Amino acid sequence: MTLSVEPAAIADDPWTRPEWDRAALLTIDTQVDFVEGGASPIPGTAAVVPAVAALAEAFRGAGRPIVHVIRLYRGEDVDLPRRSLLDGGAPIVRPGSPGAAIAPALLPPGAPDLDAEALLGGAFQPLGPGEWAMWKPRWGAFHRTGLEPFLRDRGVSTVVVAGCNFPNCPRAAVIGASERDFRVVVAADAISGVDGRHLAEAARLGAGHAPASVIGSLLTLSV
Repeated sequence: MTLSVEPAAIADDPWTRPEWDRAALLTIDTQVDFVEGGASPIPGTAAVVPAVAALAEAFRGAGRPIVHVIRLYRGEDVDLPRRSLLDGGAPIVRPGSPGAAIAPALLPPGAPDLDAEALLGGAFQPLGPGEWAMWKPRWGAFHRTGLEPFLRDRGVSTVVVAGCNFPNCPRAAVIGASERDFRVVVAADAISGVDGRHLAEAARLGAGHAPASVIGSLLTLSV
């Protein structure tokens, strides 16, 4: 599959311009079950995994934080549109299942298995230096989670959003970050389901966009 890579369109307004030396990467729902071959595949996700992995490497190299935001479906604490599916026994990102794991290409060497109980309890599980996993109960990474104070405590002003399926959870992350006054960059070739209309809509919220390679270069320059 050939990906269409959008040219960079990074905000230059002083209030929304990315501060790369204060940036964090949010990877959204890039889990085995949502990649082609998983229990609930999202078309195009396998194709963007290499770009998401490259972004993660760039953030590690720059010593900037990475938060892998994930879903875990157990009980009734699930989005309403998914409840009938799960009530019917669909084995999607069940806690402790292989399908709930983060796509291996995104992880640092030696990363531990996910601790489902800790994550469901609101913990940020360390996966490596400056790198964590966290659970979100709904579409948005900031909804009913400790993500905002976690990022503020680390001096983060700018979030780069990548991962799985822009119309749902990455879009919600962009909106949640923007309404909390974070500067936002969409990794245009590292999100499945994204198109030019989505990028234009995000721009109206002050969120710029760029390919993963451009973001990586700007991070390197900030070090």
